[in-house]
Amino acid sequence: MTAPTPTPTPPPPYGYVSPIPVRRAHLGDALASEWTKIRSVRSTMWTLGTMVLLMLVIGLAVAAVAATEGGNMGEESALPLGFFGMLPASICVITLGVLTISSEYGTGMIRTTLTACPSRARVLTAKAVVFFLLVFTVTLVVAFAVATAQVAMVDAAEPTGAEWARATVGAAGFLAVLGLLSMAVGALVRHSAGAITVMIGLLLLPLVAALFMFSPALKGIQEALFTYSIPSQMIALYSAEPPFGDSGPAGWEALFTLTGIAAVVLGAAYALLNSRDV
Repeated sequence: MTAPTPTPTPPPPYGYVSPIPVRRAHLGDALASEWTKIRSVRSTMWTLGTMVLLMLVIGLAVAAVAATEGGNMGEESALPLGFFGMLPASICVITLGVLTISSEYGTGMIRTTLTACPSRARVLTAKAVVFFLLVFTVTLVVAFAVATAQVAMVDAAEPTGAEWARATVGAAGFLAVLGLLSMAVGALVRHSAGAITVMIGLLLLPLVAALFMFSPALKGIQEALFTYSIPSQMIALYSAEPPFGDSGPAGWEALFTLTGIAAVVLGAAYALLNSRDV
């Protein structure tokens, strides 16, 4: 007796159907992708490693000099000494912030990134979130370690809780937001060397220019540059009162000012990223 011929399975109505579940991509996927990229490139290790080294070595060296000289800081705490390590460390953060996005334009990897995730706003948001959390966490740990050592080494007043918060959380937030500003400039310029040059200029040029404004007619501009330059904002972060006269930001106001500037530039980066070709 002949076996019955099996009836062929009709093809699916819309062609091939993958057995692998398919779902829509979301921000979590972009975050995972950006975290994989930022932790697997050597630039992250070198820039963050150098940042940690500068904060530790310079911060502890300044505290050791202050303790050796026998200077008594009086009513001032030792926490503002953290500024001396924070300033050179900011150059490392600026470099990493720019490279986070501009390096993809240099290698052409940005085309692959935007093919895998066509939502450009999602890509930039994922980069910003991953970068901010990474820099904030690393800086917070190092700033706390340096601040603890400085307080133990230097004969100074006991820091208040507000001073501890500004020297740790505030310093970490300031560097992380400065890095976001650098990343936004990198997205606008789309060239690593050019964007880093722009950010180094913003960091140092206003203060250097103010040093050579000898004319009395330029005194108002000179005072503004001294007050609102990025290094001056770092100093103001450690102080509850304006460190440069009666005007200007002090304490958390310095961080809020930088955050506002970074938000504006990042908004411009979002707008241009969506309107320009890659």
